[in-house]
Amino acid sequence: MSFTRKLFSKRIFLVNLVLVGIMIGFAAAFAILARAPASDGPAVAHAETVQSIDASTAVGQAKSIQTAFNDVARTVLPSVVELDVVGTSSAPQGDEFPWRFFFGDPDQAPDEKSQPKEYEERGLGSGIIVRRQGKLAYVLTNNHVVAGAKKITVKLYDEREFPGAVVGIDSRRDLAVISFESQDADIRVASLGDSDALEVGDWAIAIGSPFGLFSSVTVGVISAIGRDGGPDGNISDFIQTDAAINRGNSGGALADIDGRVVGINTWIASNTGGSIGLGFSIPINNAKKVIDDIIAGGAVRYGWLGVLLSDAPKSTLAELDLGSTKGAFIGHVFSDGPAAKGGIKPGDYVVEIDGKAVSSMDQLVRIVGDLPVGSKSSFAVIRDGKRLQLKVTIDERKETSAADYSKLWPGLEIAPLDEDARKELGLDAKVDGALVTSVIAKSPASTMGLKAGDVVTEVNGTAIGSIAEYYRALNDPKTQKFQFTVLREGQTLTTLALIRK
Repeated sequence: MSFTRKLFSKRIFLVNLVLVGIMIGFAAAFAILARAPASDGPAVAHAETVQSIDASTAVGQAKSIQTAFNDVARTVLPSVVELDVVGTSSAPQGDEFPWRFFFGDPDQAPDEKSQPKEYEERGLGSGIIVRRQGKLAYVLTNNHVVAGAKKITVKLYDEREFPGAVVGIDSRRDLAVISFESQDADIRVASLGDSDALEVGDWAIAIGSPFGLFSSVTVGVISAIGRDGGPDGNISDFIQTDAAINRGNSGGALADIDGRVVGINTWIASNTGGSIGLGFSIPINNAKKVIDDIIAGGAVRYGWLGVLLSDAPKSTLAELDLGSTKGAFIGHVFSDGPAAKGGIKPGDYVVEIDGKAVSSMDQLVRIVGDLPVGSKSSFAVIRDGKRLQLKVTIDERKETSAADYSKLWPGLEIAPLDEDARKELGLDAKVDGALVTSVIAKSPASTMGLKAGDVVTEVNGTAIGSIAEYYRALNDPKTQKFQFTVLREGQTLTTLALIRK
């Protein structure tokens, strides 16, 4: 075979192709290494650089958010009003001499001395137009805004003013509904949202008249939900927000990014009197039944279970094998109330109502309060380690019934007899029982002569060695007559006997 033919043979061609590929690979590697920055340190992995956003894109995105806030303001502002409230208050006169303060004025008539002088007091708040029926418009606000009002002026967003009147109040949730009359068709009613759907981090827009600065809008986020412990025993579970809320915002709207009212701004936590980013709003879902009840009948009809809840310590829950289980502890039961008729007993631990989990005492109060009067609800309770389902027909809460402690069974709070209690009472380790921590006045326990600091050692002759045994003896269905044996200041005493009807 000639040299020329060998040169162009298939085998030689393949060898040449491989050699050319290797040379190209070396050349490419050399070029890449030549362009790489020199480094004296060890090789490290670098994250891929994020592509920067140009200024016009960033401005466009900011304007989109701004447009959303513009829309919320345009939607909600016409539904939020300012309330100018005039009331009366009384206080000692500042020009009285010290001797008049201590000894009185002999020249002043007795009836004049006993009557404090009244003076006019003005206040500002906010409100939300929530309903329109004919010529009547209804405004939701806080009870503390209109409490004691002699005159209310409602100022709309367009600065028209109308005289207002209180329709009804809900002191337990610090809510009130007022009304004003207008023939105009352009009264804007707010769109109410679903506060149960809120999540931490959602946008929050507060609208009202802080310090009289009419129709102000502030923006923040939902900082937390389900906050308990409001002022004056308010039973609501509050929405916490960092949107600025100040005096005058009370009763105003907390809106979501869609322009729906999700809360009623109510109070702030502050050591300065001004906003420090800790504002609290009543969830609008807590107010919907209040609105309906007040407009329909002028008052709120609360559901009543007929129990008194107890804040049971962890030691008590541990002895009842409840551990970290969420729920609400039934400390006492009204003998003629719905709970007693439905089979709920002292010591029961409510974990669900109509399939909804109960996580605290406050939540049980809210759920029961919103149950329709006359409705039958299912309560899941834990008793003596067993889960029971009980049906209870809800009654209407009346102050006379809820305050009649003569029908409250048993009327004493107990706790485990732990080592600290033994030391304080001077008891040795052989003494068993349940420690009485408090006794409710006018209750059966008070009538029987029980006192705080007593150690219940027996109920009807049955020895009590634990909290569970105490409630087991207390709830014995066969027993109608009850007598307690207690240890008090080193003496063993037997209480009066009580026959339960």
